Amino acid sequence: MAAALVGKEAAILMPTGTFGNSTAVMTYCKAGDTVLVDEEQHILLTEKFVFDPGFGRLTPVCYHQDSRHMPDPAEIDRLLTETGAKLICLENSHNFSGGYCIDLPTMAEIRKVADKHGAAIHLDGARLFHAAAGLGVTAAEICRYVDSVMFCVSKGLGAPVGSLLCGSWDFCGRARGTRKLLGGVMRQGGVVAAPAIYALEHNVARLQEDIDNARLAHGMLRGKLKKLGLQEEVQTNILMLDLTNAGILAGDFCARAKEKGLFIRPVRNDYRVRLVFYKGITRQNAVDAANIILALDSEL
Repeated sequence: MAAALVGKEAAILMPTGTFGNSTAVMTYCKAGDTVLVDEEQHILLTEKFVFDPGFGRLTPVCYHQDSRHMPDPAEIDRLLTETGAKLICLENSHNFSGGYCIDLPTMAEIRKVADKHGAAIHLDGARLFHAAAGLGVTAAEICRYVDSVMFCVSKGLGAPVGSLLCGSWDFCGRARGTRKLLGGVMRQGGVVAAPAIYALEHNVARLQEDIDNARLAHGMLRGKLKKLGLQEEVQTNILMLDLTNAGILAGDFCARAKEKGLFIRPVRNDYRVRLVFYKGITRQNAVDAANIILALDSEL
């Protein structure tokens, strides 16, 4: 089911997204290899295993987002030439940028660059189905340009646990060996698979609701904030606040928000706060969240 949804031959059940991404990268690479990653990619900044000098021991080389919050295929081409890296890691949608998506033309250009250099592409698609909804395409249309993809059923799709790693029969065969070495085989896999199947059957079609709620809150905040910064547009279900000029650290701001009934968290540093809209967050919740943020902004 998972493989069919993303247009791949096979899929492997993983306990977490971190485990799925780590298994994929370690299947492609061996210690000492160079990997191209976005400078704010989840694999690099928070998952870390594959680049830890005591564990995966891979060498990251960072590419950057352009003005559209997408990778620049020309920069990736240059970096592949300079480093000889055989793996490119993408993230779609991109968490730390504020849920921005890589569109299909850019995905296609990166695929051409990868093929030119004989490099593989792994996609961290933790929020793949929100990206597809935001772009107005299917998950398979995004994934046709990558060799492997990991997506989570425990985020926007609403299942309690689990992720899927998808790719070719050959890749998944090798990745199963990597998963076993890393300790990720679950004897109780059916307990994880049952809610995952329900999520894939019932919760993909409703993801536009999350995006609409995020856009509603964004629209209520745009042009009305005096101290807080706001990302320029909402493409999926994430909304970022910038506290650089707010005179308050992210942790303190989130504590004040919690006192008013809004649970949000700092992300990446002391000056960024992330709001994530997901299953169970209603339109009224989005309105209430925006009103609380407006109230907090007026108090700064």
